Amino acid sequence: MAKTVADQLAETLAAAGVKRIYGIVGDSLNGLTDALRRQRKIEWVHVRHEEVAAFAAGAEAHLTGELAVCAGSCGPGNLHLINGLFDCHRSRVPVLAIAAQIPSAEIGSGYFQETHPQTLFKECSHYCELISGANQMPRALEVAIREAVGRRGVSVLVIPGDVALQAASDALPVKVAGLLPAVPVVTPARQDLDRLAALLNGESRVTILCGSGCQSAHAELLALGDRLKAPMVHTMRGKEYVEWENPYDVGMTGLIGFSSGYYAMIDCDVLLMLGTDFPYRQFYPQGAGVRIAQVDIRAEQIGRRAAVDLAVVGDVRATTEALLPLLQQKRDGSHLEQARDHYAKARKALDDLAVGSPGKRLIHPQQVAKAISDHAAADAVFTCDVGLPTVWAARYLKMNGRRRLIGSFWHGSMANALAQGIGAQAVYPSRQVVSLSGDGGFAMLMGDFLSLVQLGLPVKVVVFNNGALGFIELEQKSTGFLPFGTDFKNPNFAAMAEAVGVRGIRLEDPADVEEGITAAFAHDGPVLVDAVVNRTELAMPPSITVEMAKGFTLYMVKAVISGRADEVVDLARTNLWR
Repeated sequence: MAKTVADQLAETLAAAGVKRIYGIVGDSLNGLTDALRRQRKIEWVHVRHEEVAAFAAGAEAHLTGELAVCAGSCGPGNLHLINGLFDCHRSRVPVLAIAAQIPSAEIGSGYFQETHPQTLFKECSHYCELISGANQMPRALEVAIREAVGRRGVSVLVIPGDVALQAASDALPVKVAGLLPAVPVVTPARQDLDRLAALLNGESRVTILCGSGCQSAHAELLALGDRLKAPMVHTMRGKEYVEWENPYDVGMTGLIGFSSGYYAMIDCDVLLMLGTDFPYRQFYPQGAGVRIAQVDIRAEQIGRRAAVDLAVVGDVRATTEALLPLLQQKRDGSHLEQARDHYAKARKALDDLAVGSPGKRLIHPQQVAKAISDHAAADAVFTCDVGLPTVWAARYLKMNGRRRLIGSFWHGSMANALAQGIGAQAVYPSRQVVSLSGDGGFAMLMGDFLSLVQLGLPVKVVVFNNGALGFIELEQKSTGFLPFGTDFKNPNFAAMAEAVGVRGIRLEDPADVEEGITAAFAHDGPVLVDAVVNRTELAMPPSITVEMAKGFTLYMVKAVISGRADEVVDLARTNLWR
């Protein structure tokens, strides 16, 4: 059988180290899927929804740092990829999407299922091109791979089904060494390092804000914290790289962070931002009294969130290594000690909220999250849905340098956790993968819960079942609105799981939480834990603004006037009378 364009594409992907492609088959993808079937080098991971395919590929790329691939058939098939691809692109993970297209002769005729993916996917990709013929494909594919890997983001190849079946062109064998560019190591110029050292030396109180750019720089961060006697605040994406075994870490800032992290950033003389594009400007120091230096390998990120006094282009590890010899040892540790004391109090207050009272039949979600952290494997991979599951993950999951944490932390999409759990478990089949799912997020892409059985993936899915879009409801209350459109009439998720061949565990009493989570993690196979948690649990931000206080007051007045005073009572009972 003569080699086709699809055969050539599959061979190149295998040479680039691709192990699996996530997607749903379709007639426009037949050339590719048949090539994979015959070559037996790349696994086809059959999911129920293409959005899940993109999220799963993103999780694989996040965990491995290597190229991951997803695919969708023409029209609606590849359009379903777009939300997951936006997440991959904004999370800066290398993903290649193959978007099959209608027959090439029909493009532009308003044909059945016709769309124009090369236009639609532009905003969520570095590279997006239509393959018009066999002689174009090899070079375009190589460019797409280099763009995704080199620029850390998404590439999209649009391939009509008939082009995939054409005879392959005579292209030279791919040279892998030139196909997969290494991550660059960028060290700032000496004059920039000197300026940064001059800013950090002296009597100033320094706080360090650490983001995902601090990956692989843990030892250097500890040395920097010691030299500057500086508390470290981490972002959500920086949590897995910064928090563990770090005596300088004082928690997160932001809407879901710690009061200690918030005040360590506000009450300092110099803020050093390392590898972060933390977006919430209201949590940065305000006014001219605080000087800010930002270190990032991407020059275009610097100064986007706060006006900086010094911009330093370089990757965090190399920059810190070069900077340390230029820094003086600070002797005054009062700023650090104050922040650490504050963190200890904030940490204790949060841990106190994670205690349940047996028999009350009212489970606090914090108790579930802490039990997950306490009983999970030392190298567990956690995924978390947006909203309240992200809050509980941020505040209760303990990192240790081996555990990993994935979420839709930039794109903020619902329904990411289970999908990312599929990708994580596919790449690490013997590793424990735990999805912290909201009931809204889980239900949105619940069809792929069936994929756990079909694919043999032992993901542990914990559903925080509060019968509502909890975080949206909290946002409505905080701005003075009565909750509207947030209710769910949920089934017994545990019974549903049993019906499809998955172990189901339902938690309705705080006394059963520890035993239930332990049993879930001990089970050899997929599990769904249906944790019926309190709907009115408040996830308070580290700083309460006047507007928030006014909003809650207005909500309470509206609730009483509209005959919903029971909501106010439930709110007080949950959050004050504990």
